[in-house]
Amino acid sequence: MLYAAIRSGGTYLRRDLCNFNYSVPFSVCRQHKALQYHQFLDKSILRSLINKVVTYSSSTKSNKLIMPEEKKPQIVFVLGGPGAGKGTQCSKIVERYHFVHLSAGDLLREERAREGSEYGTLIEDYIRNGKIVPVEVTCSLLEKAMQNSGKNRFLIDGFPRNQDNLDGWTRQMADKVNFQFVLFFNCNEDTCVERCLARGQGGSGRSDDNLESLKKRIQTYNNDSLPIIKHYEQLGQVKQVDANPSAEEVFKKVEEIFSEAGF
Repeated sequence: MLYAAIRSGGTYLRRDLCNFNYSVPFSVCRQHKALQYHQFLDKSILRSLINKVVTYSSSTKSNKLIMPEEKKPQIVFVLGGPGAGKGTQCSKIVERYHFVHLSAGDLLREERAREGSEYGTLIEDYIRNGKIVPVEVTCSLLEKAMQNSGKNRFLIDGFPRNQDNLDGWTRQMADKVNFQFVLFFNCNEDTCVERCLARGQGGSGRSDDNLESLKKRIQTYNNDSLPIIKHYEQLGQVKQVDANPSAEEVFKKVEEIFSEAGF
């Protein structure tokens, strides 16, 4: 097909190349075929063809499609300690600003409960011990959920939780999304513990809403998640909210943040 394109005057479509796997470097092809077909086209057309193929080859080596920034999903990370009210506030943001709420923890729990899941036992072990699930699992679940939603605005709740999460997201997802900011709900530890225990006593159904798991979760949050928040603070990408007051008072501040961000 490439030869036919040359003979026809040097015009071909990108989709034509997608159907072929050229194992011979074009530099070699250029030396041989340019001589064979030089009688069919002038040098300027051949040069244009060469540049197009080299450019296409370079842009597809990593098998990534470059999406315009405005078409990429808009992402807001929602972080805070266990019991800071992330889920409650995300529900209000969804209603007011039409975001899709993706809770990394909920996605993991759903996958754990899904019959036949290859990750179920692994996820259960990590959650029960207050550990952070491997980033490859979490990123895959998040990406799948975004694709299935058909929407373009996402709150990612409880992620990234540590440096491994951040590194994994950067490798796997950063080029595919339009990151906005980190929404950080800052709440004191005593209030967080009270809320989680009350939630557990109220029948939340969460295996980690108990004092023993909470101690581990808070330690993990202090050791692993706070440094991630500080990282984004240094980049000027954190919007902090005092999460100690009532949900209604907290949301007033959230509304200010989202309005200022153009939502």
